[in-house]
Amino acid sequence: MSRTAAPPTTEGRRRRTWRDPGLIVGGLIVATMVLTALLAEAVAPYGPREMNFHRSLEPPSADHWLGTDELGRDILSRLIFGARASLAVGIGSALMAAVLGTSIGVAAAYVGGRLDALLMRVMDVFFAFPAILLALTLVVVLGTSQRNIILALGIIYMPQFARVARASTLSVKGEPYVEAARAVGCRDLRLIARHLLPNIASPVIVQTTVSVAFAILAEAGLSFVGLGIQPPDPSWGAMLNTGKIYLEQLPHLTVFPGLFIMLAVLGFNLLGDGLRDLADPQSRGRAR
Repeated sequence: MSRTAAPPTTEGRRRRTWRDPGLIVGGLIVATMVLTALLAEAVAPYGPREMNFHRSLEPPSADHWLGTDELGRDILSRLIFGARASLAVGIGSALMAAVLGTSIGVAAAYVGGRLDALLMRVMDVFFAFPAILLALTLVVVLGTSQRNIILALGIIYMPQFARVARASTLSVKGEPYVEAARAVGCRDLRLIARHLLPNIASPVIVQTTVSVAFAILAEAGLSFVGLGIQPPDPSWGAMLNTGKIYLEQLPHLTVFPGLFIMLAVLGFNLLGDGLRDLADPQSRGRAR
C-alpha cells in the first residue's frame, strides 16, 4: 500500500518560512542600510559636503570609488549620508501612519455604528487623491523640511493602516477570549490593549515594512522635483535630479543613486513579504 504523506503543519510551514530566501535577502539589505546610516561618519570616506573643484565630475577611481559630482563631492559618501535621510523619512512616516491609522481602524471596528461609517468615509476621501499629488500638495503647504515630509507622508499612508487594522479587529473582536474578557468586566481600553492589539500586530507590522519602501520612494520623488531634502544635505532623489544633466556623458551620477533607491525599496518589500508569510504561513499557498 502506498503511504500518503501527512500535510505540513503550521509550525513546519513557519520553520520553512524562516529559511525563505526573500526574507533573508530583504533582512540583510535592510540591516546593512540601517547600520550604514547609523555609522555614516565612520563608514563614509569623505564628508558629504566636502568639495574639491579640481576633481569635479570624475568617474569612479581608487580615490573616489563611485566618482565625484559637479562640485567635486564624493558620491559614495553622499549616498551613505543620504541613506540616513531616506531611512529617517521612510521609517518615521511609516511609524506615524501606523500609530494614527491603527488607532482609527481599531476605534472604528470596536465601536462600530455611525463612528465606523464616519471614520471610514474620511479614509475614503484620502484614498480618492493620488498619493504623490497629495504629498506634493501637503509639502508645498507645510514646507520642505524633513519633519514636514515625514508628516505629509504619514498622513498619506494612514488610511492603509486604518483599513488593515479595522479588518483585523473585526475578525478578532468576536473571538471567545475577547467575549470572555468582556464578560468578566474588562474595561474597553484594557481589552483593546491586552487582547485586540497584540492579535492584530502581525498585519500592521507587515504593512509598516511595505509603507517604509513606498515612503522612501516618495521622498526620492519629492527630492527629485526639489520639494524634498534641501541642498546641501544629501538626498538620493536630489542626486538623481542633478545627475540627469550629465546622463549621457557621466551615467554614474544617476546609476548609483538609482541603484541605492532600488535596493532600499527591494529590501523592505522582500522583508514585508517574508514577514507576511511568517505571520500567516498559509498565505503563501493561497498566493500560489
